[in-house]
Amino acid sequence: MTGPTKSNGNTMRGGLTRRGILRAASATAVLAAAKTAFPFGAHVAEAAGPETTRAVLGYIALTDASPLIIAKEMGLFAKYGMPDVEVNKQASWGTTRDNLVLGSQGSGIDGAHILTPMPYLISAGKVTQNNVPLPMYILARLNLDAQAISVAKEYASLGVGVNAGPLKDAFAKKKAAGQAAKVAVTFPGGTHDLWMRYWLAAAGIDPDRDVETIVVPPPQMVANMKVGTMDAFCVGEPWNEQLVNQGIGFTACNTAELWNLHPEKTFAMRADWVDANPKATQALLMAVMEAQQWCDDMANKDQMAEIIGKRAWFNVPKKDIIDRIKGNYDYGNGRVEPNSPYFMKFWRDHASYPFQSHEVWFLTEDIRWGKLPPETDVKAMVAKVNRQDLWKDAATQLGVKDIPTSTSRGVETFFDGKVFDPDKPGDYLASLTIKRVTA
Repeated sequence: MTGPTKSNGNTMRGGLTRRGILRAASATAVLAAAKTAFPFGAHVAEAAGPETTRAVLGYIALTDASPLIIAKEMGLFAKYGMPDVEVNKQASWGTTRDNLVLGSQGSGIDGAHILTPMPYLISAGKVTQNNVPLPMYILARLNLDAQAISVAKEYASLGVGVNAGPLKDAFAKKKAAGQAAKVAVTFPGGTHDLWMRYWLAAAGIDPDRDVETIVVPPPQMVANMKVGTMDAFCVGEPWNEQLVNQGIGFTACNTAELWNLHPEKTFAMRADWVDANPKATQALLMAVMEAQQWCDDMANKDQMAEIIGKRAWFNVPKKDIIDRIKGNYDYGNGRVEPNSPYFMKFWRDHASYPFQSHEVWFLTEDIRWGKLPPETDVKAMVAKVNRQDLWKDAATQLGVKDIPTSTSRGVETFFDGKVFDPDKPGDYLASLTIKRVTA
């Protein structure tokens, strides 16, 4: 029988260390605090028994990453039996893609806050090195609405808004002079790319022929606009608000003005990780979904802005975050909307549920612009990548009452009158004038 361990000032009897006791006490305190602040579903973690307590998740410094950050900061991952979850900042969406390919076993990540079309493009091998597919699953939507298209202040007098038409002549003159206007997006075929393209094309501006489309990581948008690298950009918050606060440009439109209650970011993971860890996946989903409910509560917005603005997360002043998450919009061109309905939704209006019909639209748009081949079997792709079944399982465990009964939100209508019926995507494509595919 082994005798008691000799103490060296850090080691206690039985081989326990002071550090280990403190870590255990800290973890217990975090879990207790989470159960107090978030009593909803607190019993589940104790019975779940996930296959692993660790997952490595990525995020970009964008307000719609808040559910992952809040779940980590406020102990929700621990509450649901996943105390060792890491939430790591990514430099760009390209970095996010590359780290997903590596996986945590290769010092990468297992899942991420990500642009909704990206898991499809990655799964199809359209944006990976050597076109090697990496199967991905979409587990939840993270938010609706509240991206923005911002324009350099030199165009402020033109009256540019949800109608990009006033830019048509200005951009044509720049192209004729040999310096095409540059519009920045965050990833080819991603949500910001598609919002920018839709906005321009609706005004008769071809995003491939009349302007030069460039890719810039979200946190670098403001700095690039400041030095004149681009004429317009599309990105999520807080970068549009920061642009206005610095007097560099103005917001032409909130993307919800293009399509009200539109889907935006997604919580997605490598399919092999999910398949190997179904209970851990459910635990992650429950933590993220509860964090979404917390983020959606107006009473929590000030605390949310303080948390995500920290140096460890965004390193952005609270003033660049707080107004727009509350729905108070200063567009920077004289337009002020103090109680805009276009603020970011994290939970209300079924924001978290990944409607498959929405993903049919994203993939149809990627076909429109040549990011996917026209023969793509969109519905088969969506059925394979979209795991709304796992979302429903987690929601049921959480006790969510209002769970959608359909995978479709139905027919959607855009600001320019275009109509998208997810059962007839070909009709939608045929109605569009500017496109790279013949429908």
